[in-house]
Amino acid sequence: MTDETSDIPPDVRRINVNVLHEVRSWMFTFGCTEAELRLAVRAVGDSPDAVRACLHERKG
Repeated sequence: MTDETSDIPPDVRRINVNVLHEVRSWMFTFGCTEAELRLAVRAVGDSPDAVRACLHERKG
C-alpha cells in the first residue's frame, strides 16, 4: 500500500507533526531526526522559522 498523499507539499506556514508525510518533509528540510523535530515544535511552536532557529541553537 502506498502513501498517496506523499506528493502533497506540506503547508509551509506551519509544521503539523500529526501528519507523517509532513513530518518526513520537514525532517529532510531541517536535516534533523523526527525526535528533534517534535522536541523543537513542543518547545517553540509550529512556526518553521522558530523551529529552524531552535534546531540550529541546539546543534550549537
